[in-house]
Amino acid sequence: MLATDFMAFHEASRRNGIILSFGGDLSENVLFSLGEVLKLRMQQGATDAAVSKRVFSVFVEQAQNVIRYSADKLVPHGSPDGSMVSAGMIVVGIEDGRFFVACGNEVPGEQVTGLRARLEHIVGLSGDELRKYYRERLRQPADEGSLGGSIGLIEIARRSSAPVEYDFQARGDDRCFFCLKAFI
Repeated sequence: MLATDFMAFHEASRRNGIILSFGGDLSENVLFSLGEVLKLRMQQGATDAAVSKRVFSVFVEQAQNVIRYSADKLVPHGSPDGSMVSAGMIVVGIEDGRFFVACGNEVPGEQVTGLRARLEHIVGLSGDELRKYYRERLRQPADEGSLGGSIGLIEIARRSSAPVEYDFQARGDDRCFFCLKAFI
């Protein structure tokens, strides 16, 4: 990639309100570093503390979903789950005066139906219903195959100012590219 290509990408990112963008291999250590950068960007922009907290929380949840559930992952032999390195991307920006956090990663094709059903259910809930559903899920054991508490998507929806947006694009190799976007 030439400097002119990078410059064009940089300018397009700025025009589209991108304040933080990462694509590549993501780990808990990288998440921590990106989180520090995001906090500084939010402080620099004099963002309201409550909004900053919600943006940061959604950012962490989405990044953890990439780390835990990306189909493109490296797990060093004999190491704990916290040392996973997974491929994906995460973007934080401003669109129409609102912050957004978006992430994308490949997921195994056999997981799409269940993930889509969970998202459709969550998107269809009102604020009160989301709070109730969240409390119910906290009392239940995590879903089979979950690497967390099975509440991350609910947490993202609760902190969003609009229903989350999502999409799946088939890749043709029994994987789909999954994207999730939340407005704050």
